[in-house]
Amino acid sequence: MSTYISKEIRAGLEAARLEGIKKASRLRVEAGKDYFPVLGLWRTGFSVEAATTPRLRGLVDLYDGANHLYQCLIVASEEDGGEMHYEFKRSTAATDRAPLDFYRAPDAPIALLGKD
Repeated sequence: MSTYISKEIRAGLEAARLEGIKKASRLRVEAGKDYFPVLGLWRTGFSVEAATTPRLRGLVDLYDGANHLYQCLIVASEEDGGEMHYEFKRSTAATDRAPLDFYRAPDAPIALLGKD
């Protein structure tokens, strides 16, 4: 029995694998006003489909559905198996409020009422 697989079959299997990953992933990257599906995310970077995504560089935002996860500064790393890998130079977790410049006690009042 031969283990040889033709280039056409190999390309079809690779395309099916990438399509399956794209459908299963809710992650996406926003570069400018464009969104691209993220195929994989790890601690030091992420990957996108190389054929449909232009070269990304600089500041991007990562989302899980509608939830903003990270604001990242990225650089292209390598292309492997139809995926383009990017590494984080900086990755900052997104929050829904501005950071405080001072310590707020847990029992501090939320607001002060004035005298009328």
